[in-house]
Amino acid sequence: MKVTIVYWSGTGNTEMMANAVAEGAKNAGAEVQLLPVATADADVLASDVILFGCPAMGSEELEEGEFEPFFSSVESGLSGKRVGLFGSYDWGDGEWMRSWQARVVSNGGVMVEDGIIANNTPDDAALSACRALGEKAAK
Repeated sequence: MKVTIVYWSGTGNTEMMANAVAEGAKNAGAEVQLLPVATADADVLASDVILFGCPAMGSEELEEGEFEPFFSSVESGLSGKRVGLFGSYDWGDGEWMRSWQARVVSNGGVMVEDGIIANNTPDDAALSACRALGEKAAK
């Protein structure tokens, strides 16, 4: 099982989450590729499962300089793919995650589970949820 994790992190919070997701997937026996979005390309669509991590920015939007352009370039290829989402936020109620998840589903992606969000620095519960996402993705 090949699991690819593509993330963007400005403060390190979403990177912490990405590392926990990778840990869970590796512990479950998956071949894991962990990529900052700046190094990712459409080849990620060849993976069995794709996990995306991006914090909420501005008015609960995906980061627009690197992550949004990348996600927009691959979202039409998500049909039938198992997909997971995660990210951190500073304020709001998680609207960006609900909108992002709706985009995945409307493009035919199959959510591994609902997106995982953490307020600012992920606590132990959030990191545990990220490890569980990685584990579930690997099965």
